[in-house]
Amino acid sequence: MNNESQIDYLLQLSLGCANDSETLLPDLTKADTQEKAKFLSLANSHHVVMRALNPLRERAQNVGNVEIADWCDEALSRERAMIANSLKFLADICQKLESAGIQITVIKSLDHWPDLGNDLDLYTPSHQEEVSRVMRQSVAAQLKYRTWGDRLAHKCNFGVQGLAKSVEIHHGCLGQTGEHIALARRFYTRRIPQRIAEYTFMIPAPEERIIAATLQRMYRHFYIRVCDIVNTHAILESGNLDFAELRSAADTGGIWPGVATYLRIVTEYVRFFRGTAYELPSEVLAASRFGKNQVFVRGVWLRVPVRRAARLYGRQVCQMANRRDLYGLLRLSLLPPLASAARLSYMLTGNPSGIW
Repeated sequence: MNNESQIDYLLQLSLGCANDSETLLPDLTKADTQEKAKFLSLANSHHVVMRALNPLRERAQNVGNVEIADWCDEALSRERAMIANSLKFLADICQKLESAGIQITVIKSLDHWPDLGNDLDLYTPSHQEEVSRVMRQSVAAQLKYRTWGDRLAHKCNFGVQGLAKSVEIHHGCLGQTGEHIALARRFYTRRIPQRIAEYTFMIPAPEERIIAATLQRMYRHFYIRVCDIVNTHAILESGNLDFAELRSAADTGGIWPGVATYLRIVTEYVRFFRGTAYELPSEVLAASRFGKNQVFVRGVWLRVPVRRAARLYGRQVCQMANRRDLYGLLRLSLLPPLASAARLSYMLTGNPSGIW
């Protein structure tokens, strides 16, 4: 199985439309340990281990494939233990920060439920020094090395003993260079409670969850994961998304075309695999710049064309100029040289983390 076919399988399983176990199960049964590990690693990279392996295990059990059913059970057991430990730490960190008067919103990480993100991402309007003090004194966390990009974006990464994941805290702004302040403010003024397992966390409203996904996928990483498609379509199907509110928020940051494009890509992928998908309003489709046909598999990701993304970036700059957002303009102007430096760093060392 190549990466493209594996991503297709993960989409089918996670969207609940996989009915071709005649192909997938034999492929996995024939696969050696290394190939199975590669498939599991891909599911982990796309944050759908729970959502893909649970239906896969059920299909294996239904056809009497004990080998694959047991393999799924083992992987799911490990994932559940990791998630339970991470949630325990996350709840404790949020409680201690809130007790110190620091308002915390859990962003991105819980969007993948019943899976979990790479890091535990938090947003707060509080100052970095105050947050870092509480993290050190009350959580016994260690501040990790901060890259140029981290400093520009006003974010800090902490390591906590006993917790495999990093805790990433954004302070007062969002975006690759910390260009969004008014937009970021919505992440705590409009936060809502969500019950996960036995814990209650404060998370962004649906509109801000779409904004966060768009910023990360269309304006930073330029690739889309299986979890992004599944998560976002679930928000659309929930009926809780206010498109007028979403557009108002997106216009504040000059990213409405990026939001519309991201939503179009998501719904077109779901329609391709399910046959049906959420029908986006006409104004969303009119504002979108391209769809699924422009997205392609390279490596382990569904890649967004960089040239297309550059046009979205250009539109964002123009919108900020029209709004006389000098702070955002200055921050965004740093992105091209930083991107060039990151690319050079990657070519020389194979690791761009010294920049981002």
